[in-house]
Amino acid sequence: MALFKSGNPTLSEKQFQQSIPVDSGETMTVRGTMNKFGFLMLMVMAGAAFAWQWFDAGKEIMPMMLVGALGGLVVALVITFKKEWSGYLAPAYALLEGLFVGAISAYFNFIFQEKYPGIISHAVLLTFAVAASMYLLYTLRIIKVTEKFKSIIFVATASIAFFYLLTWILGFFNIRFEFLTTGSTFGIIFSLAVIVIAALNLLLDFDMIEQGSAMGAPKYMEWYGAFGLLVTLVWLYLEILRLLAKMNSRK
Repeated sequence: MALFKSGNPTLSEKQFQQSIPVDSGETMTVRGTMNKFGFLMLMVMAGAAFAWQWFDAGKEIMPMMLVGALGGLVVALVITFKKEWSGYLAPAYALLEGLFVGAISAYFNFIFQEKYPGIISHAVLLTFAVAASMYLLYTLRIIKVTEKFKSIIFVATASIAFFYLLTWILGFFNIRFEFLTTGSTFGIIFSLAVIVIAALNLLLDFDMIEQGSAMGAPKYMEWYGAFGLLVTLVWLYLEILRLLAKMNSRK
């Protein structure tokens, strides 16, 4: 039964179908998922604040960034395959992502402290503004999440992921794509396109959570849904931060 498809691999149809309970135990709700998402956001902010203070204290930030990025990746992979552990691992993932986001934000704040001192606050505000707009568009059904829409966003997201993986591999051979870091016209257009895809993934995530609740997924899937939503939101923030950096590198 093909109910849905998400560009976010953590919120795929297969993940939810495999979790449908065989008994009438406590099930997933949209409100419960959003409450848990709020808790995860607090964990992200705590981790980010710690990393920021670490950088302000003059300590090396790269180890913190690597711990957050690699640790978050490992935990995310475990959660993807062990969804029933989400209640324990999702907060750990949020803390690790907080370390990564806080570290990279502190670095960008340092780099642009004279040219663009408000880059971090603007990136945060824009991220939540986009997320709120997507939620409004979804709840009012202004944009309908149809099967065709899901398929297009899924392919676009997979293509971006493959391209980023390719650029990371080619980087070991000193082959780099300048538009990913410079403020060229094409570079800015590329970032805007990625931001649009990330934002549209939020619509798919909202739909996945709603469908999971309607399907009667078990209670632990609230943590899993909140985790998947956080993955997309962090991606959106990083892409917006990259765009602001590109635009101000041209000045």
